[in-house]
Amino acid sequence: MTLVYLVAGEASGDLLGGRLMAALRRQAPELEFAGIGGEHMAAEGLHSLFPMRELSLMGLLEVLPSLRRLARRLTETEADVLTRRPDVVVTIDAPGFTLRLARRLRRHGIKVIHYVAPQVWAWRPERVKRIATEVDEILTLLPFEAPFFEAAGIAVRFVGHPVLESGADHGDAARFRAHHGIAATERVVLVMPGSRRGEVRRLGRIFGAALQHLAATEPGIRPVVALSAPVEHAVRAATATWSVPPILVQTPEEKADAYAAAAAGLIKSGTSSLEVALAGVPHIVGYKLNEVTARIAWLLLKVRYASLVNLLLDRMVVPEYLQSRCTPSNLADGLRGLLREPDRIAAQRAGFAEALDRLRPPAGLPSEAAATAVLKALQK
Repeated sequence: MTLVYLVAGEASGDLLGGRLMAALRRQAPELEFAGIGGEHMAAEGLHSLFPMRELSLMGLLEVLPSLRRLARRLTETEADVLTRRPDVVVTIDAPGFTLRLARRLRRHGIKVIHYVAPQVWAWRPERVKRIATEVDEILTLLPFEAPFFEAAGIAVRFVGHPVLESGADHGDAARFRAHHGIAATERVVLVMPGSRRGEVRRLGRIFGAALQHLAATEPGIRPVVALSAPVEHAVRAATATWSVPPILVQTPEEKADAYAAAAAGLIKSGTSSLEVALAGVPHIVGYKLNEVTARIAWLLLKVRYASLVNLLLDRMVVPEYLQSRCTPSNLADGLRGLLREPDRIAAQRAGFAEALDRLRPPAGLPSEAAATAVLKALQK
């Protein structure tokens, strides 16, 4: 039996893990899997060691109260790996947990592949020296990451970005409007407040107030909020008080239909921006950290942009409203510009096409490229 042990720490990693497992099984049906994951990995047959949601934390103040529990889960995971002795461990994103685990496992001679490069190039470049001692190989999603890690002596493979497999560009606008009774004169504004509870708490109130500002001058606005399962309750609580009640969508099919129907989007920074770019949704990015984390991040940050579209192109295509600029009035102004100025929409969509083309792997789908990399590591 060849055992692949996978560890995901949040919703996006679970989705990656599920696709990776499916691609591995297509190429090598004899593989067995164990580890930590969520619903997507469970659908591929993984029995999670403990609920993945316990690891879905972000920001210094959010993590501090959970440090003892996280330390316990780290030790528990290490013990499980050493008991099972897998042929390879694939850690997926969530570097705060997964790289600590990787460091412990390599001391015992366990081969570790890290899927999704830690963004140390963005704010802690000196950290790359330590990462070189923690993992055997990194699978990167972004093309400019490979040279950075190769320079530190780490084996790297660019496998492409999973957003290309999301199906976000295959929605049906007419079906969405008919299902929710949205009139032809109404304009759908897509809202994505994040996939972590802390993000939803911080951004939910601001985004809701922005929509209230927007509705004062743009009648017929129908907000649609895309949510993920780990934060469903947080999103429902955050949107319950909005003066403009939103439609909530959760499944990939519902989200794709909402994207197709959207006239504009208010998106938190991160992969969400790429997903709606794939669907051609003109949007702005809003994001806000708590003040303590933001001050530290500001001192360490080494990049100019928060949006991945902007980072890929090294120019501002998607307007960004970060920290002090992330206010209801500013966000409403940004959305209003997209709704009123067709030239802005055309310019964004041209930029989207250029950015997405840079995310394609040399061959096949990203999950297939990642699976090929894991299988090559198993053969060494």
